[in-house]
Amino acid sequence: MYQPEKLKRRRTEIGLRQIDVAEAIGISKQSYFAWEKGITQPNQKNLLKLEKVLEVEPGYFTTDDISVLYQKLTHPNQSKAKTFMEKLLEQQEKVISIAEPRFEYHVYEKMSAGRGATIYGDRDYDTVYFDKEISHDFASWVSGDSMEPKYPNGSVALIQENGFDYDGAVYAVLWGGQTYIKKVYREEEGLRLVSINTKYSDLIAPYDEEPRIVGKIVGHFLPIED
Repeated sequence: MYQPEKLKRRRTEIGLRQIDVAEAIGISKQSYFAWEKGITQPNQKNLLKLEKVLEVEPGYFTTDDISVLYQKLTHPNQSKAKTFMEKLLEQQEKVISIAEPRFEYHVYEKMSAGRGATIYGDRDYDTVYFDKEISHDFASWVSGDSMEPKYPNGSVALIQENGFDYDGAVYAVLWGGQTYIKKVYREEEGLRLVSINTKYSDLIAPYDEEPRIVGKIVGHFLPIED
């Protein structure tokens, strides 16, 4: 079983930042952040990379501390622990049975040029959950604080692939190989990309550089942790 708390603890022990580990593995900071929060978990290939980068023994991030402690108990104490855990599980299942529903979303690290579903192609995605089902075509991570406070860093933006609607709405824009989530205004020389956070200046995406409006942001949320 994946242990996200071990990931954060080991990273801080050796003095690395989240971005340091993300770059060493070859993923976005948002994807790594989701691993540490336990929102998503790395696949086997990325677990091996984590073990190498963070210099730990194989299986370190998937070995359950509780199982290790259980094996150290005497047989009588193992029986007591088992009874206690069974009672906890029974209580937990009662809570889960009345919990709100959770809906699954696939969140892609970034978009690439193309039309329709080819925007994402075969790229990897993170699976996250939210307690409401919101109609959308694609979901992407919000990176940075330029759209705060409305769209926090590490939140998920839901995109409806409907092209341009009206000036001042928030869109996902492909420009220069990067994805931007910004308020968009059509100007004579290009698309003006405006951040909600006023400490950021406007950007102009010239029409001759072929910026593409993928679609309008129709919702956003912070994922529910497992």
